[in-house]
Order: sequence, then structure tokens, then C-alpha cells
Amino acid sequence: MADNLEPLLLDLVEWVAETPRPYSDVLAARQTSCTRLTVFGDVIDLGLLDRYHDTTGKTPIGASDAGRTYLKEKGRTTH
Repeated sequence: MADNLEPLLLDLVEWVAETPRPYSDVLAARQTSCTRLTVFGDVIDLGLLDRYHDTTGKTPIGASDAGRTYLKEKGRTTH
């Protein structure tokens, strides 16, 4: 992972750790001005977020245990 992407990864994981978010909201939030940044793909590949299936037909995204540990190691809090 590129060091310059880490703040974006942390921000996304921290935001999702507050409460699971709909997949569409997470995709909208991770968009940046540079389409080459793969923040959402990176956090999924690193195992920092999990996809859940629920009865509403939406796919909520939440922080995984690894994601919460990552935040803690980096001095970020989860609410």
C-alpha cells in the first residue's frame, strides 16, 4: 500500500467502523478526484472491511476485526 493512500484508507475504515453503511454510500464516499486511487478495493483486499448480507436486499459494509485493530494501531478510535 502506498504511504500517501494511508490517510484515505484510515478515513474510510474509521467512517465505516462508526456504523455499517450501505454499499452504495461507501462507494460514493470513497470517490476521489483521481480515478486511479483504489481505496475501496485496497481496504477490501487488506481485509479491513467486511460485506454483510441482510434481509433488506442491501449489502451493508462494516469494519472487520482487522479493520478495528488497524484503526487502534494508528491511533484512530471507533465509536
